[in-house]
Amino acid sequence: MNDHVYKQIELTGSSTKSSDDAIRCALERASHTLRNLDWFQVTEIRGHMKDGNIAHWQVSLKVGMRLED
Repeated sequence: MNDHVYKQIELTGSSTKSSDDAIRCALERASHTLRNLDWFQVTEIRGHMKDGNIAHWQVSLKVGMRLED
């Protein structure tokens, strides 16, 4: 069957390095407990500042999981 149905979940990843690293952290952690992760969409990027510098990145994502037959 070529038609797929997806379930969406929302995740928020965080990193002190970069927004890309926050995305990677969220997806890597989710892949330990969830199956059939197929796509993601960044919905929000925000951060925490300390002494005028970026101290922490937070990225919210929608993640699509393909439902099994």
